[in-house]
Amino acid sequence: MNAHLKGLLLTTLGVLFVVPDSLFVRLIDAEPLVVAFWRGITAGVFILVGVLTFMPRGSTRAALSTGWPGVIYIVLMGSTAPGFVLAVTQTSVANVVFIFASMPVFAAIFGKVFLGEGISRRMVLTMLGVFAGLAIIAYGSGENEIASWKGDVWAVIVCASYAGALTAVRQLKDVSMIPAIPVAYIGAGLVVLPFVSPWVPVAAQWHLFALHGAFIAVATCFLTLGPRYISSAEVSLLILLESVLAPLLVWAVVGEDPGRWAIVGGAVVIGALLVSNVVALRRRR
Repeated sequence: MNAHLKGLLLTTLGVLFVVPDSLFVRLIDAEPLVVAFWRGITAGVFILVGVLTFMPRGSTRAALSTGWPGVIYIVLMGSTAPGFVLAVTQTSVANVVFIFASMPVFAAIFGKVFLGEGISRRMVLTMLGVFAGLAIIAYGSGENEIASWKGDVWAVIVCASYAGALTAVRQLKDVSMIPAIPVAYIGAGLVVLPFVSPWVPVAAQWHLFALHGAFIAVATCFLTLGPRYISSAEVSLLILLESVLAPLLVWAVVGEDPGRWAIVGGAVVIGALLVSNVVALRRRR
């Protein structure tokens, strides 16, 4: 298997494993911060076991010796764990994943501000399309009883945090940051712990908590490894799969109607990113 095919396979698997994330949040009957606690702890422990089992000695030390970029990565990645749960519990799943689709735009902005990277005319046009779609989604949140601007704001914060974390370690291509992820996730769980009583809902739903953590662990590892072997445009196109599949899965299982404005706004966001990345791929070839 060549490197490009390996990257496509790993990234696709990562996206497929992350699709049920929002569904688990809907299915687990517990307070949002309890779900956030167990999401961080279980995913972190699963990844830690994988690191200790499969990764070479010294990989953890290398990841934790990356200075401020590594610290920023850990803090921002850790913040996404409770932030995602708060987003999904306060607005519709469709709103959350459509907002998440705008991550490449935030990454481009952070790259310009912090790394001095240029922003092409193609990306400027993409940003205009994405922001128009986000505005439509925000407008629809006032008319959909499931959606709320509070959850939309949390989704934007999580999206920006992911983009910021990836920007922080963009120059650390020779160091795998997978060993740093358990620190981020478990750390986030421990930060949440003083504010919750996490043990009460576990007995009857332990399988959901465990599966939730396992899916996130696998998705995180694959989505960390896969993009190393393919272009950013290909990564962005594959990640758009989540924006399509996650709302459909939640709609099929729990009957959550995303609402017409979320669908329209999401279509604008996905359409802008789709056209942008197809153009980028054609130019690359």
